[in-house]
Amino acid sequence: MSDLVLAFERATVWVVWTGLLLAVSMTCAVVFGRIALAWHRALEQRAEQRYGPLVRRARDGDKGALDALVRSPSRLRLTLARLLIDPLIADRNPVHIAATRAIVRAMSPGVPADRWPLADRWLRSPWWWRRTVALRAFGLLQATNRTGAAVAALDDANADVRNAALDALADMQDPAALPAIVVRLHDASLQRGRRAAAIEAFGSRCEPFLLELAHVDPEHRLNYARALAICGTERSRPTLCEWTGDARTKVRAAAFEALAHAGLDEAAASLAIHALDSGDVAVRAMAARALHGWTGGGDAASHLARHLDDTWTVAVLAARSLQSMGDAGRAALGARAERPDLAGVLARQMLWEEQAQC
Repeated sequence: MSDLVLAFERATVWVVWTGLLLAVSMTCAVVFGRIALAWHRALEQRAEQRYGPLVRRARDGDKGALDALVRSPSRLRLTLARLLIDPLIADRNPVHIAATRAIVRAMSPGVPADRWPLADRWLRSPWWWRRTVALRAFGLLQATNRTGAAVAALDDANADVRNAALDALADMQDPAALPAIVVRLHDASLQRGRRAAAIEAFGSRCEPFLLELAHVDPEHRLNYARALAICGTERSRPTLCEWTGDARTKVRAAAFEALAHAGLDEAAASLAIHALDSGDVAVRAMAARALHGWTGGGDAASHLARHLDDTWTVAVLAARSLQSMGDAGRAALGARAERPDLAGVLARQMLWEEQAQC
């Protein structure tokens, strides 16, 4: 019995010490991680103070500032690349991206397009902020030979790294990345705006794969419809018309929104006109939006005019569509311009804007 008690006590001591060691290790990891992050931020602040003005002047076309960046120490190249790239996280203007890409390439003279040893090393770094900078640099440089690494980074444990990988794939414009980008439409851990920007970057090249997946994955039809509202063409029209009869309100509304992008034919316009009488506000609003610019059959103008006193969203979109319909829309607006209610206010506003543009 005494041996059993002794063994139990030893086991208890071992468990306690093991727990203490694990706790100490975790504490040290957290402390060292915070120290490393603080050190990294201090270096960034120093680089920002020293090179920030040069970066901004180079972006504005100052050749002297660009020459100074080109002569900067090679160990600072990725840090400087971060100063150039970070503003593009929110600003996805293609002109600004192209200008920044030219600066980064000028800072890397003689470096072959397939060799970026420092960026590769940062991509394997245990520190997430280094992996983020490396991915954004690859994207900015359109290093399509790193597409596989960027796709793999979509599964990184850190959300910032995953979003940076999606930005990089959008900037790389490598068709090989299309399947991964379309599949990630349903990944809620990636920012919705970034998912949309990636689809927009590839445009109609995404459309065939989207339609193929939507056929076998009706559960996520809403996401496919939203994507087609960005990149869809007339090729998507039959599928979108089918989705306007989906049992889910959001899917029906998204289908009409996508038709507004893809364009209408007689059949699609008839569906949109009929949907103006839907009991769902979102469906009526997107149906009104889809009819923007329609001048074919169905007397869309008179149907839209009846919704100028609908809920605000529907009324505004109906008014905008009427404004785009030429003589038929102008006549419908004029017939209601003297009314004192919301319909009259919107009609007068649309007519005034049209006259102001002439």
